[in-house]
Amino acid sequence: MCRAVLENEEGQSAAKGINDGIIYLMSIPYILVFGLGFFVYWKYFRKKKVEA
Repeated sequence: MCRAVLENEEGQSAAKGINDGIIYLMSIPYILVFGLGFFVYWKYFRKKKVEA
């Protein structure tokens, strides 16, 4: 139903808004997973500096 309404709209501004919202919602989990992975790498796998 939503697809039919969005395809028949003249300016396609609502369709662009819907697509932007989908991209926004899809990007949040990727950003969170990347942040968690970076934190784990930073915490456990970086080399310790030797103080001498």
